[in-house]
Amino acid sequence: MVRLDGVGLRYGRSGGPDILRDLNFAIPEGGFRWLLGASGAGKTSLLRLLTLAVRPTSGRLELLGTAIEQAKRRDLPKLRRRIGVVYQDFRLLPHLSAFDNVALPLRLAGRPEGQIRADVEEMMRWVTLTRRAHAHPHELSGGEQQRVAIARAIVSGPQILILDEPTASLDGDTGKMIIAFVKEKVLNKDRCIVIVTHDARINEYADRIIHMEDGRITGLDKGTE
Repeated sequence: MVRLDGVGLRYGRSGGPDILRDLNFAIPEGGFRWLLGASGAGKTSLLRLLTLAVRPTSGRLELLGTAIEQAKRRDLPKLRRRIGVVYQDFRLLPHLSAFDNVALPLRLAGRPEGQIRADVEEMMRWVTLTRRAHAHPHELSGGEQQRVAIARAIVSGPQILILDEPTASLDGDTGKMIIAFVKEKVLNKDRCIVIVTHDARINEYADRIIHMEDGRITGLDKGTE
Protein backbone atom coordinates (compact mmCIF):
# COMPACT_ATOMS: atom_id res chain seq x y z
CA MET A 1 0.00 0.00 0.00
CA VAL A 2 2.99 2.26 0.66
CA ARG A 3 6.43 1.85 -0.91
CA LEU A 4 9.45 4.15 -0.90
CA ASP A 5 12.47 3.27 -3.03
CA GLY A 6 15.42 5.62 -2.64
CA VAL A 7 13.14 8.57 -1.90
CA GLY A 8 14.67 11.97 -1.29
CA LEU A 9 13.16 15.40 -0.70
CA ARG A 10 14.67 18.83 -1.26
CA TYR A 11 12.81 22.09 -0.77
CA GLY A 12 13.36 25.07 -3.01
CA ARG A 13 15.79 25.13 -5.88
CA SER A 14 17.82 22.15 -7.00
CA GLY A 15 20.83 23.38 -5.09
CA GLY A 16 19.02 23.34 -1.72
CA PRO A 17 19.86 20.88 1.05
CA ASP A 18 18.39 17.38 1.14
CA ILE A 19 15.73 17.17 3.84
CA LEU A 20 15.12 13.45 3.30
CA ARG A 21 17.69 11.05 1.83
CA ASP A 22 17.46 7.55 0.39
CA LEU A 23 14.33 6.38 2.24
CA ASN A 24 13.47 2.73 1.67
CA PHE A 25 10.57 0.93 3.29
CA ALA A 26 7.23 -0.64 2.44
CA ILE A 27 3.92 -1.11 4.26
CA PRO A 28 1.68 -3.95 3.06
CA GLU A 29 -2.06 -4.31 3.40
CA GLY A 30 -2.86 -4.80 7.08
CA GLY A 31 0.45 -3.20 8.14
CA PHE A 32 0.77 -1.07 11.28
CA ARG A 33 3.91 1.07 11.52
CA TRP A 34 5.31 3.44 14.13
CA LEU A 35 7.56 6.12 12.67
CA LEU A 36 9.85 7.20 15.51
CA GLY A 37 12.35 10.02 15.65
CA ALA A 38 13.36 13.08 17.66
CA SER A 39 12.37 16.59 16.66
CA GLY A 40 14.14 17.48 13.42
CA ALA A 41 14.57 13.87 12.32
CA GLY A 42 12.48 14.42 9.18
CA LYS A 43 9.16 12.95 10.33
CA THR A 44 7.13 16.01 9.31
CA SER A 45 8.65 16.07 5.83
CA LEU A 46 7.92 12.37 5.40
CA LEU A 47 4.37 13.01 6.60
CA ARG A 48 4.01 15.65 3.87
CA LEU A 49 5.07 13.10 1.27
CA LEU A 50 2.65 10.46 2.54
CA THR A 51 -0.26 12.94 2.55
CA LEU A 52 0.62 14.20 -0.96
CA ALA A 53 1.40 17.74 0.18
CA VAL A 54 4.69 17.47 -1.75
CA ARG A 55 6.23 15.05 -4.22
CA PRO A 56 9.66 13.45 -3.88
CA THR A 57 12.55 15.08 -5.68
CA SER A 58 14.31 11.75 -6.15
CA GLY A 59 13.44 8.07 -5.97
CA ARG A 60 10.05 6.41 -6.27
CA LEU A 61 7.04 6.86 -3.96
CA GLU A 62 4.10 4.54 -4.53
CA LEU A 63 0.80 4.97 -2.68
CA LEU A 64 -2.11 2.61 -3.30
CA GLY A 65 -0.62 1.46 -6.57
CA THR A 66 0.08 4.96 -7.92
CA ALA A 67 3.60 6.23 -8.65
CA ILE A 68 3.34 9.72 -7.14
CA GLU A 69 6.24 11.31 -9.02
CA GLN A 70 4.54 10.39 -12.32
CA ALA A 71 0.91 11.06 -11.37
CA LYS A 72 -0.97 13.92 -12.98
CA ARG A 73 -1.95 16.78 -10.69
CA ARG A 74 -5.64 16.31 -11.47
CA ASP A 75 -5.50 12.71 -10.19
CA LEU A 76 -4.12 13.59 -6.75
CA PRO A 77 -7.35 14.86 -5.05
CA LYS A 78 -9.07 11.53 -5.66
CA LEU A 79 -6.08 9.70 -4.22
CA ARG A 80 -6.00 11.99 -1.18
CA ARG A 81 -9.56 11.00 -0.35
CA ARG A 82 -8.29 7.46 0.21
CA ILE A 83 -5.85 8.72 2.87
CA GLY A 84 -7.08 9.75 6.33
CA VAL A 85 -4.94 12.05 8.48
CA VAL A 86 -5.17 13.02 12.15
CA TYR A 87 -2.95 16.04 12.75
CA GLN A 88 -1.30 16.86 16.06
CA ASP A 89 -3.28 20.10 16.35
CA PHE A 90 -6.52 18.29 15.33
CA ARG A 91 -7.55 21.02 12.81
CA LEU A 92 -11.21 20.91 13.83
CA LEU A 93 -13.34 23.75 12.44
CA PRO A 94 -14.28 25.90 15.46
CA HIS A 95 -17.66 27.02 14.11
CA LEU A 96 -18.86 23.44 13.58
CA SER A 97 -20.12 21.00 16.20
CA ALA A 98 -18.34 17.71 16.80
CA PHE A 99 -21.02 15.99 14.71
CA ASP A 100 -20.59 18.38 11.79
CA ASN A 101 -16.80 18.18 11.93
CA VAL A 102 -17.04 14.41 11.53
CA ALA A 103 -19.67 14.77 8.80
CA LEU A 104 -17.61 17.26 6.78
CA PRO A 105 -15.67 14.82 4.53
CA LEU A 106 -18.87 12.93 3.72
CA ARG A 107 -20.67 16.14 2.77
CA LEU A 108 -17.75 17.26 0.63
CA ALA A 109 -17.97 13.90 -1.15
CA GLY A 110 -21.67 14.48 -1.85
CA ARG A 111 -23.05 11.60 0.23
CA PRO A 112 -26.83 11.58 0.90
CA GLU A 113 -27.69 13.32 4.17
CA GLY A 114 -29.51 10.28 5.54
CA GLN A 115 -26.44 8.09 5.05
CA ILE A 116 -24.22 10.80 6.52
CA ARG A 117 -26.30 10.91 9.70
CA ALA A 118 -26.19 7.13 10.11
CA ASP A 119 -22.44 6.95 9.52
CA VAL A 120 -21.59 9.85 11.81
CA GLU A 121 -23.83 8.60 14.61
CA GLU A 122 -22.08 5.24 14.41
CA MET A 123 -18.68 6.95 14.63
CA MET A 124 -19.75 9.10 17.58
CA ARG A 125 -20.84 5.97 19.43
CA TRP A 126 -17.57 4.28 18.63
CA VAL A 127 -15.51 7.13 20.09
CA THR A 128 -17.95 7.35 23.04
CA LEU A 129 -18.95 10.95 22.27
CA THR A 130 -22.65 10.57 21.47
CA ARG A 131 -23.57 12.95 24.29
CA ARG A 132 -21.02 15.50 23.09
CA ALA A 133 -22.05 15.43 19.42
CA HIS A 134 -23.43 18.98 19.46
CA ALA A 135 -20.54 20.52 21.43
CA HIS A 136 -18.10 22.80 19.63
CA PRO A 137 -14.34 22.18 19.77
CA HIS A 138 -13.69 24.82 22.46
CA GLU A 139 -16.15 22.99 24.70
CA LEU A 140 -14.28 19.68 24.39
CA SER A 141 -11.25 18.42 26.28
CA GLY A 142 -8.03 17.60 24.43
CA GLY A 143 -8.83 13.90 24.52
CA GLU A 144 -12.34 14.52 23.19
CA GLN A 145 -11.02 16.69 20.37
CA GLN A 146 -8.55 13.91 19.55
CA ARG A 147 -11.37 11.39 19.25
CA VAL A 148 -13.42 13.74 17.04
CA ALA A 149 -10.40 14.19 14.77
CA ILE A 150 -9.94 10.41 14.55
CA ALA A 151 -13.64 9.89 13.81
CA ARG A 152 -13.47 12.51 11.03
CA ALA A 153 -10.37 10.87 9.54
CA ILE A 154 -11.86 7.39 9.32
CA VAL A 155 -15.58 8.01 8.73
CA SER A 156 -15.15 7.79 4.96
CA GLY A 157 -13.20 4.52 5.16
CA PRO A 158 -9.66 5.54 4.08
CA GLN A 159 -7.25 2.80 3.06
CA ILE A 160 -4.26 4.55 4.63
CA LEU A 161 -4.62 6.20 8.05
CA ILE A 162 -1.82 8.48 9.28
CA LEU A 163 -1.75 9.87 12.83
CA ASP A 164 0.66 12.68 13.69
CA GLU A 165 1.73 12.57 17.37
CA PRO A 166 -1.65 11.18 18.52
CA THR A 167 -0.56 10.84 22.16
CA ALA A 168 1.26 14.17 22.56
CA SER A 169 -1.47 15.83 24.65
CA LEU A 170 -2.70 12.68 26.39
CA ASP A 171 -1.63 10.70 29.46
CA GLY A 172 -0.30 7.19 28.94
CA ASP A 173 -3.53 5.31 29.66
CA THR A 174 -5.63 7.59 27.43
CA GLY A 175 -3.04 7.33 24.66
CA LYS A 176 -3.17 3.54 24.78
CA MET A 177 -6.95 3.64 24.65
CA ILE A 178 -6.89 5.89 21.56
CA ILE A 179 -4.43 3.61 19.73
CA ALA A 180 -6.44 0.51 20.67
CA PHE A 181 -9.59 2.24 19.35
CA VAL A 182 -7.93 3.01 16.05
CA LYS A 183 -6.49 -0.46 15.58
CA GLU A 184 -9.82 -2.15 16.36
CA LYS A 185 -11.80 0.03 13.96
CA VAL A 186 -9.41 0.54 11.08
CA LEU A 187 -6.85 -2.21 10.73
CA ASN A 188 -7.69 -5.03 8.35
CA LYS A 189 -6.23 -6.63 5.25
CA ASP A 190 -7.36 -3.76 3.00
CA ARG A 191 -5.95 -0.91 5.12
CA CYS A 192 -2.81 0.19 6.90
CA ILE A 193 -1.89 2.58 9.71
CA VAL A 194 1.15 4.84 10.18
CA ILE A 195 1.72 6.63 13.48
CA VAL A 196 4.28 9.44 13.44
CA THR A 197 5.68 10.16 16.89
CA HIS A 198 8.68 10.72 19.13
CA ASP A 199 6.95 8.80 21.94
CA ALA A 200 7.91 5.11 22.10
CA ARG A 201 5.93 4.36 25.27
CA ILE A 202 3.06 2.53 23.57
CA ASN A 203 4.74 0.86 20.62
CA GLU A 204 3.38 -2.57 21.55
CA TYR A 205 0.56 -2.07 19.07
CA ALA A 206 2.77 -1.91 15.98
CA ASP A 207 4.11 -4.80 13.95
CA ARG A 208 7.12 -2.76 12.74
CA ILE A 209 8.95 0.33 14.02
CA ILE A 210 10.73 2.68 11.60
CA HIS A 211 13.44 4.82 13.19
CA MET A 212 14.44 8.15 11.63
CA GLU A 213 17.37 10.45 12.29
CA ASP A 214 18.69 13.41 10.28
CA GLY A 215 16.44 12.71 7.30
CA ARG A 216 17.34 9.03 7.01
CA ILE A 217 15.96 5.66 8.08
CA THR A 218 18.34 4.40 10.75
CA GLY A 219 16.53 1.22 11.76
CA LEU A 220 13.62 -1.10 11.08
CA ASP A 221 12.59 -3.11 14.13
CA LYS A 222 9.86 -5.60 14.86
CA GLY A 223 7.14 -4.41 17.22
CA THR A 224 6.05 -6.33 20.28
CA GLU A 225 2.85 -7.89 18.93
